[in-house]
Amino acid sequence: MSLAWVAGTVRARAMAQRRLGRAATRELAACSTLDQALHKLTVSAYGHDVRPGLTMAQAQHAVRAALLWQLRVLAGWQPRAGAELVRRLAAWYEIANVEEQLRRFAGQPAEPAYELGALTTSWRRLAACHGPAQLREVLASSSWGDPGGDRPYPVSVAMRFTWAQRVAALAPPLLPWAAGGAALLLAREQLLGGRRLPDPTNRAASTLLGHQALQAGSLQELAMTAGPDAAWVFEGIDEPADLWRAESAWWRRVGDDGDALLHASSAGGPRSVLGAVAVLAADAWRVCAALELSDRGGAPLEVFDAVA
Repeated sequence: MSLAWVAGTVRARAMAQRRLGRAATRELAACSTLDQALHKLTVSAYGHDVRPGLTMAQAQHAVRAALLWQLRVLAGWQPRAGAELVRRLAAWYEIANVEEQLRRFAGQPAEPAYELGALTTSWRRLAACHGPAQLREVLASSSWGDPGGDRPYPVSVAMRFTWAQRVAALAPPLLPWAAGGAALLLAREQLLGGRRLPDPTNRAASTLLGHQALQAGSLQELAMTAGPDAAWVFEGIDEPADLWRAESAWWRRVGDDGDALLHASSAGGPRSVLGAVAVLAADAWRVCAALELSDRGGAPLEVFDAVA
């Protein structure tokens, strides 16, 4: 392993150790007010963006922004190949920015754009767009590809499935994350929401899940046709209304797999970077869940345990 990868590995492991962790996040969930929880977060790695007095939506946005800042720092310590791994994984933020931009175009309230810095892929060009039609043109000429429409739904699902494809191509350990996430998204849209995927997105989804999965009429049928890399996310889930449990299972696996990547005897280089991104992202997701519970007066911790 080169000296650049050694330095990047050391930084990745150090940053992963700064995550809040399940025990401390559980304490957040027990707080009787959101402001109490935010005070606790100000002395953590999330203090870069989190401060008392925020609304729930602002607080969760700040948590995700703090995660993005950590990813930008992590990428800065990596050799070019490692920085590219972080950039591809962090492309979720570009999707979020585009979704909020479409809300602004429609005159709806929207969250501030995330500051991607060197992790941007196409956001600088997309941010300069003045309407949905122009945004679609820019997407079509970028690595995201043509979403097949300029309305929020086709743009959002197309970008999300494209992102899943990119994640799957990064390394074999990430295939279950990508396929499981894609299956969860498909179930939400078609089985819970009753919306068929646009044609361009169908092609991307079938690459990960197979054509038969796109025709599934139930979770059981989807699990049988999507293959083992995707089916695991539906274990113990029988109804679309319980997909929140599948999302929780997805995040638990991402965090656990990320921890395994960090601590494997052969860990180092790209695996340590992937592991660090995974555990940091899973930690931020748990923190957002804990904030929701604290905002409700510190719900019974059994609720947090079931979710996170």
